[in-house]
Amino acid sequence: MLKEKKVQIVGNLVDDLSRSTIIIATNYQGLLAKQMADLRNALAKAGIGYHVVKNTLVYRAADQASKPHLKDIVEGPMALAFGYDDAVNTAKAFNQYIKSTGLSLQIKGGLLGDRILLPEELTSLANLPPREVLISRLLGQLQAPVATLHNILSYPLRGLLTVLQNRAQTTSK
Repeated sequence: MLKEKKVQIVGNLVDDLSRSTIIIATNYQGLLAKQMADLRNALAKAGIGYHVVKNTLVYRAADQASKPHLKDIVEGPMALAFGYDDAVNTAKAFNQYIKSTGLSLQIKGGLLGDRILLPEELTSLANLPPREVLISRLLGQLQAPVATLHNILSYPLRGLLTVLQNRAQTTSK
């Protein structure tokens, strides 16, 4: 490969690494060219970049993009999936495509920020409920103690109100 071409590839990788919220490393061996093209097209529709790259070029790009942890998951022939938006949606889209097509694509690991994710953690991430559901659950959990405190503090006042109402009814008769 010409040096200029390598510099251009590293520059593109640095850009992808710095913009991505999650990076998923996979072993692509055993895939046919048509399967690889279909995978790239499906992931591109979901806003995910998928590139086969040389490990030495990934190492250089990882150093330049300040993501040295990526070196820990890149080993052997690898392809990297770059998610630019929500990390959960990226993991879901990737996982759903693998399940729906039955590809023998092996996930080697991932990088979420500076945290290395194991393949099992990526599967767990893909199985999370949507963000809106998680937020509503969190709000429900935050409201529960306040509602309990409100009931505890208002119970004596309700008891006093009931006593006063009963007293008012008995005196008016």
